[in-house]
Amino acid sequence: MCAAARDGRIAPMTQSSVAVSVDGAGWVLLNASPDLRLQMQATPELHPRSLRHTPVRAVIVTNGDVDHVAGLLSLREKTAFDLYATPATRGVLADNPIFGVLDPGMVRQREIALEEAFEPVPGLEVTAYAVPGKVPLYLEGADFEEGAATRLVGEQTVGLRLAGPGGVVHYLPGCAEVPDWLRDRLAEADAVFFDGTVWADDDMARSGAGTKTGARMGHLAMTGPEGSLARLAGLRGRRIYIHINNTNPVLMPGSAEAAAVAEAGWEIAQDGMEVSL
Repeated sequence: MCAAARDGRIAPMTQSSVAVSVDGAGWVLLNASPDLRLQMQATPELHPRSLRHTPVRAVIVTNGDVDHVAGLLSLREKTAFDLYATPATRGVLADNPIFGVLDPGMVRQREIALEEAFEPVPGLEVTAYAVPGKVPLYLEGADFEEGAATRLVGEQTVGLRLAGPGGVVHYLPGCAEVPDWLRDRLAEADAVFFDGTVWADDDMARSGAGTKTGARMGHLAMTGPEGSLARLAGLRGRRIYIHINNTNPVLMPGSAEAAAVAEAGWEIAQDGMEVSL
């Protein structure tokens, strides 16, 4: 897939971040990918309007994964915003001194309590809730258990429910399984952005890119009886896969996998994609 993107056969993709606004003026970032500087440059709505100005009012991180927090280092340039995270994820950031470049006089740390709604900008209500997941790979200890990815439900990995004037969106870029309670929770959504990291659990091994399975990384496969295509088949709203690994064959237009996803009513997130409710 990376070779196809370099050759121009498929559109290049940066890593997963989403910008949300209810008025087009104040924006909330959902996760801060390592590509955030390029993403903001490509999005005029996020450009400064004056010296030291930023339309970004807040950043919400759903876990401590590198692909969700590394972009915070691109937001150190003396512009004010609120940074929302659970106590567990705030602890991950506090333990790494490099994040000290976020000037506490400009970046206000806000603690997320699970199941308690907050408003990062007026008119946008956000509620974080625990979903099956795991600690970031770089924090795993020698005693890490292989099956822990699907047993850990707490502050380490959260989904976000976003409610605004136009409807309700759920954002889950990392999720290790879909229990019945989670499927029931997503039933209300006008749109769901869901973890699309791998097509099958052994994507990396089959492509020769590595040995880790999707489950080992804390991500649910699209396929299989317990995969997201089967478990979320009855959702009424838009279903959009996000956080897609470069080994996932759904990225290749014309592939059988891409056709199967489209036939099931799912979309694949792309850079610059806009969803309006």
